[in-house]
Amino acid sequence: MPKRILQGVVTSNQNEQTITVLVERRFTHPVLKKTIRKSKKYRAHDAENKFQVGDSVRIEECAPISKTKRWTVVTEASA
Repeated sequence: MPKRILQGVVTSNQNEQTITVLVERRFTHPVLKKTIRKSKKYRAHDAENKFQVGDSVRIEECAPISKTKRWTVVTEASA
């Protein structure tokens, strides 16, 4: 089974080797037929501490690194 890859924006980089990524998804409501925006935050492993708040990044599923980290940064996403 392939690993999931998500794209989002870095919202925090305060912790060592960890960033918080906000991933937004859009979908049409099944009854109201209105576009809905939902967002979720993921904690991702950033080994070199090179990503700053506001950067757009791609994250990939991985084995658990810590209690809350199950994602790792693949690369900076193209605009």
